[in-house]
Amino acid sequence: MTTASYLPPDSVHITTDPHTEPFWEAAKQRRLIAPQCSDCKKFRLPPTPFCPQCQSRNVDWPELSGRGVVYSFSVVRGLPQHPDVTLVPVIVDLPDAPGARLVSNLIDVDPATVEIGAELTVDFVPIADGYLYPVFRLA
Repeated sequence: MTTASYLPPDSVHITTDPHTEPFWEAAKQRRLIAPQCSDCKKFRLPPTPFCPQCQSRNVDWPELSGRGVVYSFSVVRGLPQHPDVTLVPVIVDLPDAPGARLVSNLIDVDPATVEIGAELTVDFVPIADGYLYPVFRLA
C-alpha cells in the first residue's frame, strides 16, 4: 500500500503579503482561520485585498474548527525532484466558512481509499522559513 505524504519541508516556500500574513501566522500557532468580510460576512479563500461580494476592505479572521470535507482531489505519484513521493492534493470545503475552499494535501492515507465527501480534520506540517502548512487527514 502506498501512503500519501507531503513534500520535504525545505522544498516548500511561501510568500506572504499583508492580506495573507494573518493566515500564515495563525498556522504557525496550529490554528486554521479564514478571511470573512466584516460587512457582508462572506468568506473568501485565498485571502484578497477586498471582498469579491461587496468590495469592502474590512475583514475579520475567525478561527475555524479544522473540520473539512473532500470537494475534489487528485493523486500525484512522484515528482522530478521527489520520485518516491505520493501526494494527494485536495480541495477542502470548510463547513465553518460557507463558500470557502482551501487547497491543501491529504496525508497518511492510502490514495485508493479517498472519496469525494470524506470528512477531514486539519493538521499542520513544517515547511521552510519556520512556517507550518495546513494539511488534512481523514477524520
